[in-house]
Amino acid sequence: MESLGISSGSFSITHWLICILGAALLSVIYRRLTNPLSHIPGPEISKWTEAIYTYNWLKGRTPMYVHQLHEKHGPIVRISPDQVDICDVDAVKEIHKTNSRFAKTAFYRKLALGNVPTTFSTTDRNFHTHHRRLLASPISDSSLARLEPLIANRVRTAVNKITMELTAYGVTDVFKWWLFMATDIIGELTFGDSFRMLEVGKKNQYSLDMERLISLQPFRTTFPSLVKIARYFPLPAIKETAKAEDRLQTYAMQSVDRYKKLICQNPSNPKQTLFAKLFDEKSGMSYSDITQEAQEYIVAGSDTTAVTLTYLTYSVCRDSRVREKLVAELATIPEPVTDKRLRDLTYLNQIISETLRLYTAVPFGLPRLVPPEGAQFNGYHVPGGTTVSTQAYSLHRDHIIFPDPDNFKPERWEYPTKEMKDASLPFGGGSRICLGIHLARMELRLATALFFRALPNARPSTKEGMTANEMEMQSFFLMAPQGHRCIIEA
Repeated sequence: MESLGISSGSFSITHWLICILGAALLSVIYRRLTNPLSHIPGPEISKWTEAIYTYNWLKGRTPMYVHQLHEKHGPIVRISPDQVDICDVDAVKEIHKTNSRFAKTAFYRKLALGNVPTTFSTTDRNFHTHHRRLLASPISDSSLARLEPLIANRVRTAVNKITMELTAYGVTDVFKWWLFMATDIIGELTFGDSFRMLEVGKKNQYSLDMERLISLQPFRTTFPSLVKIARYFPLPAIKETAKAEDRLQTYAMQSVDRYKKLICQNPSNPKQTLFAKLFDEKSGMSYSDITQEAQEYIVAGSDTTAVTLTYLTYSVCRDSRVREKLVAELATIPEPVTDKRLRDLTYLNQIISETLRLYTAVPFGLPRLVPPEGAQFNGYHVPGGTTVSTQAYSLHRDHIIFPDPDNFKPERWEYPTKEMKDASLPFGGGSRICLGIHLARMELRLATALFFRALPNARPSTKEGMTANEMEMQSFFLMAPQGHRCIIEA
């Protein structure tokens, strides 16, 4: 060996290094082969790595990828070494029921902006219960009735702006206007003052920052440590993202401060908002707690509604039969259009239900931790500590529950089956169901009615280079059209 220039000592070290690496590799292989999830169906690569899953997450294709796995492997599928997705109504009931033992995972903390836990991101049940109690009452179905004039006024403004832009240019981007409307509504309801996006009529820094951060959610959750230190490195794209995050926090602080001023101006009878209870000393919430909740409330109350309304408008506009049937129904109600009258319109509500099925704002699987004792799903034992999810995208496309699932058919909701109702998960479920469900439905009813009464002949446009491909869904947790626009003409 020495004649080759290699000492026996160095050979020994090299030999041991090879042995150690070999043993480590064998250990990984053994653990993968003996993993308690190895008996669960799925692609072979899911046993070894989450690389394919992560790739689709970064591309905004996770729901579609997981759905393809279900179509090939069945209702329960292993999507990574430690995660299982289940497309089954009984599993949904068990995992998302009230007081479920399937807790939220740390994934939600990675999604959240900032370091303060919120109603959305916390994994602490007591924390969630306390915060939800403070936030739920003002946004309940009964409480929203007194806020309807404000909501309806913003919706009418949005429809007027859309009509004016159509008159001036022949086309309009409804995604833009629905986003402005939803953001102004949640801003005013929450803080007593809107963001005035409808007045300005064009994307501002806030909306641009929102787009950037939502599209980078997969990057933030996959590489959380890198994101934290990114602001200290001279990489333009990452530094701009960090600045956008800082600006969103500033917007939230400014909104909270504006409402505090309103309280100071009239302390005996302050303007009531959705956040009023949070400012009460009895709430036990600090300024940073309120600011963090505000930041996530704005996001949850704007993009989700805007995306749903955009796909509803697009789906109705491109199907003349659906559009004409809806317009005829809307013609039966007198002015003024009120939410109370709209609640009784059968076809309008069928259209909303079908839009929520096909174009759920959060089609992504909602990850939960299996409790220590494990659980049984579809004849398979899933051990404690495993991450399980039940993605709405697949549940809403179960061809047994929803025949011809990829087509927009509002009439399927004329006589919904129990299975259809149980499989419907557009707002989540159980105690974690979306706080804004009643507000979202009111906005959807009013906006749909006022839009198609004003523009009964609206249809998708191919002007300005608009193509159907731009309406393909991308899901970076929240879903949006990949073209970030929806051009309509009339």
